Amino acid sequence: MSASLRERARRGDRLLGVLLRMPAEELVEMAAVAGFDFILIDTEHGPADVVALRQHIALASIHGVPVIVRVAEHDTAQVLRILDQGAQGIVAPHLDSAADAAAVVDAAMYPPVGSRGFATYSRAGRFGLTPPEEHSRWFLEHTLLIGMVESPAGVAAVGEIVATPRLDGILVGPADLAASSGPEDPSVGDSIAAVHAELARSGALRMDIVGTRAAAAASFADGAGLVVVNLAHALMAELRGFVAGQR
Repeated sequence: MSASLRERARRGDRLLGVLLRMPAEELVEMAAVAGFDFILIDTEHGPADVVALRQHIALASIHGVPVIVRVAEHDTAQVLRILDQGAQGIVAPHLDSAADAAAVVDAAMYPPVGSRGFATYSRAGRFGLTPPEEHSRWFLEHTLLIGMVESPAGVAAVGEIVATPRLDGILVGPADLAASSGPEDPSVGDSIAAVHAELARSGALRMDIVGTRAAAAASFADGAGLVVVNLAHALMAELRGFVAGQR
C-alpha cells in the first residue's frame, strides 16, 4: 500500500494540492490526472452533500489521489460522515483555542484517542471486509488533522493549539484573519509570520493556501510542507486574462 498523505507530510515531502468546491467531478479527475498530490474539498464555503462528496472521494481514489475535506465550523457530526466515506483527513476552520483543537481531535479519532463512532461497514472500512483492529489502527495512525487559525484570538493561542495531541498542523486563513483583525491587533502579515514561526519551532505541519504558481513556489521555499491552490482564484485569473487579452 502506498504511503498515506499524513505519512508523506510527516516525512517531509513537499505536497501540492488543489482546493475545489462541489460539484466538481471533472475538476477532481483533471486535478488527479494533472498530478496533484491531494485534493482538498471545501464544504465550509461550498455544498456539503455527503452523497456528492462520496462520489468525489471515490473518483479521486481511482487515480490514487487522497482527498481531505474542509468541514463546516464545529460540525463534529460531519467529521464522522466524511471520514466514513474514505477521506484521509480534515481541515477544521476557526480554531481559537486549545479546546477548539481538542474537540476536532475528539470528533475525528477513534477511541482511545477520541470518541468518533466506530463502524467498518462504510466505504472507509471496505464495507465490512477490513478487520476492526486494522481499520481502527489505520485511521488512528493516518488521519491528517489540520486546524485553521483565522482570528487574532487564534494567533495569540497558536502555541497551545499546536500543542494539542494528535493535531498535525495549521493552515492560516488570511481572508478571515484580515476580516477579524482590528486596528489594535497586529498586522495580518505579522500575525501570519508569528504563526509560521511557532509551527517551525514546534515541528507542526504548515499548510498554505495560494492562488498562483509563484506563490506556491514561495510558500514551499518559506517552509510550508503542504500547499493548496485555490482553483477558483487561479481559474478566474486565467479566464479574466483571456478576456482582457481580446479587448
